[in-house]
Amino acid sequence: MKLPLRSLLPLATLFVLLAAWFFAAARGWLVRPTGPSTQIGLFPSPTEALAGFSEASRDGRLLKDTLASLTRVLVAYVLSVGLGVPLGLWLGRIVAAREALLPVLNFLRALSPLAWIPFAVLWLGTGDTTVVFLILLAALPPVAVTTVAAVVAVPRVYFRVAEDYGLRGLRLFSQVLFPAIMPQLVTMLRVTMGLCWLVLVAAEMIAGDRGVGFLIQDANQALRPDLILVGMLVIGALGIAFDRLLMLLTRIPSLRWGWER
Repeated sequence: MKLPLRSLLPLATLFVLLAAWFFAAARGWLVRPTGPSTQIGLFPSPTEALAGFSEASRDGRLLKDTLASLTRVLVAYVLSVGLGVPLGLWLGRIVAAREALLPVLNFLRALSPLAWIPFAVLWLGTGDTTVVFLILLAALPPVAVTTVAAVVAVPRVYFRVAEDYGLRGLRLFSQVLFPAIMPQLVTMLRVTMGLCWLVLVAAEMIAGDRGVGFLIQDANQALRPDLILVGMLVIGALGIAFDRLLMLLTRIPSLRWGWER
């Protein structure tokens, strides 16, 4: 069965990157001499990365850290979307509430969640709750603000037609508002997932006791660049996988008109 062009192009890009990586390792570009018989590694070679992946997989640490990070991200992501989208829908429809609360959301959106780490550790200690809290602080404000912007941008004629057809309450939201803002929501969901992984690594490095970010920090202290790269590759692979899953939302027939209008 022939692969479509949209599948072949990413595979070709991956092949080129891998070939360049192997070539750089073979040419010695990934190390820097520091003396007559000593050198320092600037970046792990493919064989070193593979050996590090095998080691971390064999002792079970990679699986445990990956599951810990995955759980934290999913919990924070669900909370961010579950709280941020309804809040954004409400603010988008109620002008007075939007004027009162939007400046606060924009303030929180501009504030790095890492600035909260001292307070988060003081209040919650280190571990799952702290990391989830920090991710939630980073993800919820942009989710709410993006939803507000999407609702405000919906043409008012949609709501007038909905009133003519007697669509109110939940029917108005499910049959008119949600499909109309779905393109913006899907983009927001994808960006938010990437943001969650971004904050996760930083939070686990400082306030975590396990997870992929903690693995990267621990490998850095142990001078193990191969394990650092393994952690980076795991996070990147999970990010791509979740992005592809979220793109499936664009195939829901009842929501397609949001893209086709």
